Amino acid sequence: MRTTSITVTDKPDPAWVEQIADGLNAYNDEIIGHGDRLPLAVLARDAETGELLGGISGRSSLGLLFVELVYVAKPCRSAGLGSELLAAAEAEGRRRGCNAAVLYTISFQAPGFYERQGWTRFGEIPCLPPGTSRIFMSKTL
Repeated sequence: MRTTSITVTDKPDPAWVEQIADGLNAYNDEIIGHGDRLPLAVLARDAETGELLGGISGRSSLGLLFVELVYVAKPCRSAGLGSELLAAAEAEGRRRGCNAAVLYTISFQAPGFYERQGWTRFGEIPCLPPGTSRIFMSKTL
């Protein structure tokens, strides 16, 4: 019989994380017959200094666009930059053949922003601190 060692860490070796992703991706590819996952980044930079003003990171896979991180620098908020970044990510998702997009935000972050962009809540889970929740949202592309 095989003995197993279980490790819990907050500093995983990047090679281990890559092995986990590679194993899951290989399994998924075996089931569906191909792999279509692609990373995505949408960046806004100051044209003169190159300073990052905001961005979105995510990925596409199996017809879904996953918006994972969205950030707009404080001086650029409420000026339309977030809308431009999100529209660019959605357009790229459509170009990649995605039919829908998903994300989560936190109740103190930007649920109203996403709703104004046509996103719909499909779930909410309370989290810390008390009174806060993670809000899961989707949008048909």
